[in-house]
Amino acid sequence: MGSTQAMGFKELVDEGSCNLDTALIWHLRSNHYPPVPLSMLEPCKLAIQLANAGDWDAMIDLPEGVTFRGSTQAPVSNMIESHHLDTFLDCDDDDYYLEDDCLEEGE
Repeated sequence: MGSTQAMGFKELVDEGSCNLDTALIWHLRSNHYPPVPLSMLEPCKLAIQLANAGDWDAMIDLPEGVTFRGSTQAPVSNMIESHHLDTFLDCDDDDYYLEDDCLEEGE
């Protein structure tokens, strides 16, 4: 159900009826349990931008208190997978790859 709603939000963004920030805030807070902190909004937007440009190996700085494998950076591919952002991409499913790791919130 969450992916269907995310696809609906993506369509609204594409039509100009909704901005990406609003769609992502809803997605991060409603389609994840526990909800993803809003501090991840900008890193998620950057991940979408870089993935759309084909830069899957770029590293994204994470907000304070969030780590990936003990690092303060995460690869675009992992950001897309762990936050289920593939719906918001402008490319076909076959154009990207995903990893099995997740971001972890620090203490």
